[in-house]
Amino acid sequence: SRFPCFRAPLELVLWAGGASCGSSGGFSMFKKFGSDEVRDKSKIKSSQQRGIRSAIIEQFPKLEPYMEQVMPKKAEVQVAKCEGKISVVMVDDQPLFYCVRDGPYYPALRLVHKYPFMMPTMRVDKGAIKFVLSGANIMCPGLTHKNVVEELKANPVPENCPVAILAEDKEAALAIGHTQMSSEEIISVNKNIGVNVVHHLNDGLWKCPKLTG
Repeated sequence: SRFPCFRAPLELVLWAGGASCGSSGGFSMFKKFGSDEVRDKSKIKSSQQRGIRSAIIEQFPKLEPYMEQVMPKKAEVQVAKCEGKISVVMVDDQPLFYCVRDGPYYPALRLVHKYPFMMPTMRVDKGAIKFVLSGANIMCPGLTHKNVVEELKANPVPENCPVAILAEDKEAALAIGHTQMSSEEIISVNKNIGVNVVHHLNDGLWKCPKLTG
């Protein structure tokens, strides 16, 4: 099945200029994140909830049968406006989705762990894992290693698409990213950044299962 493409907002494009797999540093949307980063948090109207639900279903159609579990109509849905023009959608203070400005929604890793089929996936080889966990963007060779490239060929992903990142031999996602190239281009070009990492295990968002305050 095909997944929709979304142009990354300018802030994410600028973040892509940060460190990439193979470098010593890391760069993540939530490198530093917590209640102190929240400028405003408010319960949203039912009409706004419907708009957000519709946008999420459009982006992640496989999640539609489970939306009442993910975001119950009777639940208190809140949006937190955070530093960096990031908006976090929460149910009962639990972060579920986030976006930059009017860009695409990305799911929190805990949600992807519960519904791993909700979005396309890409897999990195073992050598790239430590860099991804530092928040570094993923260079194409980390996705085209002989141990993972056949899966990439079998499960094509378009350019400008939110994607879950899996590690070699693991089934739980370790990061959420946004493709800079299609999987076909990643294989053929095999250099430069293939995926921008926006959220990963043990970053600030992961450490905030509840965003209170």
